[in-house]
Amino acid sequence: MKHKIYIVGMGPGEESMMTMQAYETLMSCDTIIGYQVYLKLLGEAFAGKEQLSTPMKQERERCILCFEKAEEGKKVALICSGDAGVYGMASLMYEIGENYPDCELCVVPGVTAALSGAACLGAPLNHDFCVISLSDLLTPWEKIEKRLRAAADGDFAIAVYNPSSRKRADYLMRACDILLETAEETRPCGYVENIGRDESKMELCTLKELRERQVNMFTTVFIGNSETKIIDGHLVTKRGYHI
Repeated sequence: MKHKIYIVGMGPGEESMMTMQAYETLMSCDTIIGYQVYLKLLGEAFAGKEQLSTPMKQERERCILCFEKAEEGKKVALICSGDAGVYGMASLMYEIGENYPDCELCVVPGVTAALSGAACLGAPLNHDFCVISLSDLLTPWEKIEKRLRAAADGDFAIAVYNPSSRKRADYLMRACDILLETAEETRPCGYVENIGRDESKMELCTLKELRERQVNMFTTVFIGNSETKIIDGHLVTKRGYHI
């Protein structure tokens, strides 16, 4: 019988925004492994579980720890914010899992920031859209630029992950400059910081205004397509219904 490891998307962090499947899976596990920030978000309901972590940039070591604990006979869950298969750890776990044939992986979906952030703003992704991360830690910036231009040329609504950090303070500005090659300055946009948490805040703005905004790594940015409007204080991308 194989040792089962659950890769769990915990959503934005608040317990109320977890799926029932994610909550019940975590409650059934002996050991929960994850980045320390995410473990803190779990709250008191999971305080009795063994909780293990590795520092940032030690994702590979965190995955290996999951397999080692599972082989000890523990029922293990690896937690990721949002969805584990959207800029999460699911793919790395499958890659490393090839070295652990006695273990079986099960992905439990969660609400990714594109969806939870969109709900805060209204309906910015209600037609064809794409999701692009501005982090160049694992993807060359040249490829990110290419994807931004393709999204603009295709008139997609865009959800932008990892728009800025201390080392990448100007990346959102650079992305806006690329989009402004195609999109008008008045294109409706918005962003949400700390989605689903007490300190959450959101703003609506134009693409030109977005270029000058300072955001952090806990922010998800939404850029409308040519049909996106601001309706009653909400960012809305039309589906195409005739009304």
